[in-house]
Order: sequence, then structure tokens, then C-alpha cells
Amino acid sequence: MLPALPRTPKPEWLKIRPPGGESYTQIKQLFRDLKLHTVCEEAACPNVAECWGGGTATLMLMGDTCTRGCKFCHVKTGNPQGILDPHEPEKVAQALSELKLTYVVLTSVDRDDLPDGGAEHFSKTVVAIKKKAPDTLVEVLIPDFQGDEKAIARVVESGADVIAHNIETVERLTSKVRDGRCNYRQSLEVLSYVKKLDPKRHTKSSIMLGLGETREELSQAMTDLRVAGVDVLTFGQYLRPSNWHLPVESFVHPTVFKELEREGLEKGFLFVPSGPLVRSSYRAGEKFLEARLRNGQR
Repeated sequence: MLPALPRTPKPEWLKIRPPGGESYTQIKQLFRDLKLHTVCEEAACPNVAECWGGGTATLMLMGDTCTRGCKFCHVKTGNPQGILDPHEPEKVAQALSELKLTYVVLTSVDRDDLPDGGAEHFSKTVVAIKKKAPDTLVEVLIPDFQGDEKAIARVVESGADVIAHNIETVERLTSKVRDGRCNYRQSLEVLSYVKKLDPKRHTKSSIMLGLGETREELSQAMTDLRVAGVDVLTFGQYLRPSNWHLPVESFVHPTVFKELEREGLEKGFLFVPSGPLVRSSYRAGEKFLEARLRNGQR
């Protein structure tokens, strides 16, 4: 098992400052006015102040109700019954044109109730952003679309600058941590297929620590992701959103995160943001990718 501290109380390095500031307030109000959801709030991300204050944000498309019930996720579960806001792509593009964000991440709830899992909606949103806010770089953090290659291709064709999909945890723990419809190998295949369609497109994934994984399993997961062609990998501490969710097995020390960062770079990842408060949509990773993309590095 990874070196760990007792489950309670939370260690000092997991304390965060409350969100605030002019940029944060402006972004929050505009998203409220347009009835847009952000994963920053829905998933109770600890970095919302840093990201919103620094010109980046993560928008959650297709509502706030997920058709899956992963045991780590704070987003509510239910059946949206095929309902979509057809005006959402334009509303998102309008918000970004007003905010002049340099980098945006688009993610979504899982929408297994839709024939394409929401791939067309992702595509329309990216296209709308590229028209109304052409200076904004777009990363999409996509679901697995149940492995539907046509759906994955539709997202790739949209022109998104970065395509991410999270494996979340090591293979052994996948059935315990993620919804039963999720599959470790299928997630790797999604990432591999993006690279097959466009070898120059940057891809990204994320792993949570503190769920009972071993160091050897993390090394294997990194190897699997590199075989899939993944360019950027993030490591962060799992924090339990409620008593219904999985308990934290360990609070992993920051030194372990640094060791994993070094190992990831040695394995060939371009960048490995790794720390207790790092999340899959994390400003340091976005700034790294933004710099590469603006410099024409693919």
C-alpha cells in the first residue's frame, strides 16, 4: 500500500482557502445568469478559487444529473430521459466570449440515455466556442460513450484542442470505485482511439489516490496510459464527498505525489501535475498545455 497517514483528521496540506475575488464573482454570476453548470461547483472542487481567479473554468454540459453512479463522485444520479438544452452550445460560447477566458474545459455528466452519449452536443459546443471565442483553447473531458467509435470520432472532428478521459483509479479497484458500466480497458481504448484518429492531438487522463491502490498498480496504470498514447496525467487525493461515498483509505503524503510525478515523466508523459489538491481539470496542467498549443507544439 502507499505510505499513508491516519484517516482523520485531514492533514494540514489539504486545507484550502474559500473562493472569492472579482474574477471569481464575475464568472459565477454570468454562469448563474445563463443557467450553466460547472463541475467546479457540482463536484465541490477545492481549486475553484485558483482556477476561476486565474482565467480558467470547467463547464459541465448536458445538465447536472448523471445516468451513472460512481462511488467517488459528488454529481447526482438519475435519468434525464433524453432532455437536452439545444441552446446550451450557444450560451456557453456567449459566456466565454464575454469572460475572455484563455482556456476552458468542457466536461459532462454521463448521458447513457442519449443514442450517442452526447457526442454531438459536445461537438456543437466546441464549434460554437471556436466561432464566438476563437482565442479560447478548448479541452474536452469526455465520458466513455460506451466505447462507441463514431461518437469518439465526432468529438475529435469538432476541433477540440485537448481530449481527456479519466481512468480514475487502478484496474483492480475500477469495479469498486466506478459505476458498473465503466471499464478500465474500455477507458484505455477510448484514449487510444483518439490518438489513432489524430496522433498529434493532446490527450490527458487522471488518477485519484487514497482508495487502496498500491504503488505497483499505479506504475502499471502509468504504463498502460503511455501505451495508449496519453500525453498528460494528473494525480490527486480522493476526498469523500459524503457518507454515501467510498471512505478515504489513506491521505497520501505530498512526497509520494512528487515521486509519482518523477516516475511519470520518466515514463514519457509530457507533464504530470501531481499533488493532494490536484484535479483532472487543474490550472497548472491547463497552463502547460496552453503554452504548448499557442507555441504550435503538437
